[in-house]
Amino acid sequence: MDLINFRVGKKTISLQILDILLTERYEENLTDLPNDNPSFLGVKDYMGVPTPIFDLGIILNKRSSYETNQELVSMLKQREQDHKEWLVALEASIFNDVPFTKAKDPKQCAFGQWYYGFKTENDDLKALLKRFEEPHAKLHSLADKLLVMCAQGHKQEAIDTLAREKSTTFNKLMRLFESARDQIMLDHKPIIVFTTQDGQSPHIGLLVDKVEDNVHCDESDIKSLQEMTSIGFEIDTQTKKLMKGLVKMGKRHSVLIDPSAIFRPEHLQNYEPEETEEYGLF
Repeated sequence: MDLINFRVGKKTISLQILDILLTERYEENLTDLPNDNPSFLGVKDYMGVPTPIFDLGIILNKRSSYETNQELVSMLKQREQDHKEWLVALEASIFNDVPFTKAKDPKQCAFGQWYYGFKTENDDLKALLKRFEEPHAKLHSLADKLLVMCAQGHKQEAIDTLAREKSTTFNKLMRLFESARDQIMLDHKPIIVFTTQDGQSPHIGLLVDKVEDNVHCDESDIKSLQEMTSIGFEIDTQTKKLMKGLVKMGKRHSVLIDPSAIFRPEHLQNYEPEETEEYGLF
């Protein structure tokens, strides 16, 4: 069985290559139609056939990848602000002898608690986040170092050191926060996978995050739903309809999807197709 793997959030999903007509970049150029299904994004014409587009992120993860990314970006913006306030508090403590109450341990601030537990499959983001550790840890180490200087009567030395670290270590950390947010949003270039039931006409389109690879697997590599539920693998009703099984791929697994389990909305029968740009081949 020949499969194409796609990434949807933290999940890898697989489609049989015979179920796929083509893929194209999602440009948010869909026609809205009234519908109470949160995963239904709208309609796009494929060769004159009105084709409903569904967000697999919402179906499988209960939220779109865009929403997940936006939340992550907002969190990083707040953690950046936290460190601006951290520096202001340290300055106040050094200049005005105000007690310093912020986290001195880089693993104890809100960002550190998130940072040391966060995992991502995005190699570019992973490499960028790795660069945070040195300046982040160095910034937090300043608190004890400079406060000891002040306590020992070396206030001016502490002020000079703080000014130097503010223009180097602190600014480097601020640039990394900005770069991480940009990386998250620029990397998200979702794709519509047009699926078929007869090999010619489109059935539905599925919104995924990216194409990963194509593989060949044997039937013996696919675990049935019964096998998964027997080991405590929880599957909700909507997802269960979609899943053909779990595909073993070395040390990881992929969810094999049956796109025919998502039905075309009945009200598409009265939808008039629009002229669209030429489609590229898969």
